[in-house]
Amino acid sequence: MKVPPLATNREYGQIASELNSVVQKVLESGQYILGEEVKSFEKNFAVWVGADEAVGVASGTDALILSLRALGISGGDEVITTPFTYFATAEAIVTVGAKPVFVDIDPKTFNINPDQIKKKINSKTKAILPVHLYGACADMDPIEELAAKNKLAIIEDACQAHGATYKGRRAGNLGTTGCFSFFPTKNLGACGDAGIITFNQPELKNHLLSLRMHGASQDDKYFHDEFGMNSRLDELQAAILNVKLKYLEDRIEKRRQVASCYTSVIQSQADWLRAPEALENCRHVYHQYVIRTSYRDAFEEHLKKKGISATAYYKYPLHLLPPLSKLGFKKGEFPEAERASQEVLSLPCFPQMTDEEIGYVSEAIIDFKAS
Repeated sequence: MKVPPLATNREYGQIASELNSVVQKVLESGQYILGEEVKSFEKNFAVWVGADEAVGVASGTDALILSLRALGISGGDEVITTPFTYFATAEAIVTVGAKPVFVDIDPKTFNINPDQIKKKINSKTKAILPVHLYGACADMDPIEELAAKNKLAIIEDACQAHGATYKGRRAGNLGTTGCFSFFPTKNLGACGDAGIITFNQPELKNHLLSLRMHGASQDDKYFHDEFGMNSRLDELQAAILNVKLKYLEDRIEKRRQVASCYTSVIQSQADWLRAPEALENCRHVYHQYVIRTSYRDAFEEHLKKKGISATAYYKYPLHLLPPLSKLGFKKGEFPEAERASQEVLSLPCFPQMTDEEIGYVSEAIIDFKAS
């Protein structure tokens, strides 16, 4: 049996008629940029997250960059974040001219360790950028407390956390801005690149709308107040996302069911693996079902031989990658992130998995113990 990491074609098959219909509607309308579908999705997604506002952009990376810029973060500023995440998190900080300041992770959740943030705050610090990695929220209460005390912005990287909750509040509604990616592999995925920024401060809206349109004034599109960028949520992608949003809660619950099956097997028959964990009173939405084991490479090869796709997200902590190591970071500086990079592995976990596929992966977990 072959078990893929994801099956976007299966999702399409389930809602093909709806998707085809809205795509045709957009094509027939002739309105391809910032039309009614974008406005509708911005409103719908903001309501779903629990935020007051949302501004659609071209990608999750752009959501981070534009959030930083809208909050006035630029050259000479510092932003505290995690070294264990996708490269775009730190890349966005560097792109606006600021410096990423890393803090090690909690080994249980893989998210930034709030206990280590305080000692990194100084006069140059302008924001904290927590990542809700793999679909589980960072510990936000102490982060919010530190931010309030030191008058810092919080920019949530929620690109992997659509629907994740922290003590009843959804990711994207826990900071100054929430940044989401709708890359096709996400829990809510477009059919291409797309992103959105959620927020509750109305004064940010016009600035973000301007920045995504080359810095153009909202009153006169040919008058530019500042340099911006071309980062608009595409009308076709917004139409597709409007359809998929209706099914997102159901898709999340199916992911959680797959995860529950894996966790049951690991806890009862594979004590050499550590199942993923979330904080108490928080909902993990399993964008990735990430186990950790000191036998990672051998286990990955074992799964590969059985036709099971498994990937290590992420094999390289950011501070050891060449562009960021030039900032003076050294090996051994963030031991938990470095250890995790040697031990993590993502098992196939998606809503359209069949019972046979789930069983096959579960058997492969048990088989490795006996090998």
